[in-house]
Amino acid sequence: MSFTGKNFPNITVDAIDYLGDYISLNLFEKAQKENKKILLFWYPKDFTFVCPTELHAFQEAVAEFEKRNTIVIGASCDSNEVHFAWLNTPKDNGGIEGVEYPIIADTNRNLSSILGILDVKEVEHPEFGLIAEGSAVTFRATYLIDETGKVFHESVNDMPLGRNVKEYIRLVDAYTHVQKHGEVCPANWEEGKEAMNATRDGVASYLSMN
Repeated sequence: MSFTGKNFPNITVDAIDYLGDYISLNLFEKAQKENKKILLFWYPKDFTFVCPTELHAFQEAVAEFEKRNTIVIGASCDSNEVHFAWLNTPKDNGGIEGVEYPIIADTNRNLSSILGILDVKEVEHPEFGLIAEGSAVTFRATYLIDETGKVFHESVNDMPLGRNVKEYIRLVDAYTHVQKHGEVCPANWEEGKEAMNATRDGVASYLSMN
């Protein structure tokens, strides 16, 4: 099920911050109460391979997202305890020491199941009936949520494919431009480039100059 154009699920989940404090997060409410956009990115597992490169990449871009009134939050199905162990593992040993944004611990798979991003399916076992097949961890899903709690972007990568963090900065810029100016953003739009009016004349004018 796609959530683009719809409200993000109004559900509270467990999380941990880099200090080791256990917290509860409801991203739908958080966006509204703090009047901020949220970037939520899911990754398969702690202590793996592509995953730490992504967590560090998002950390390096936190200041850029903050300039854009956007909060960064990570998420996986690992527990808070595993998250904290990884947060205390040095970068040169495969850890994420230095990451400071909250990380959701969706151990009961409630939120990831609602979002439909788990690598799992039910199959019939001849003796035990329906059983789960698959890793039961999430694909590399990313959600951009606006200040009203509405999802304005979602994407899902397969396990081996790391994300390009700059693309999410571009998407936040584009959506903010739409919010401020009421224009639409054409292909390959970046901050500082020309947008266009969503009319026949608007597209004709844009294409004639580009």
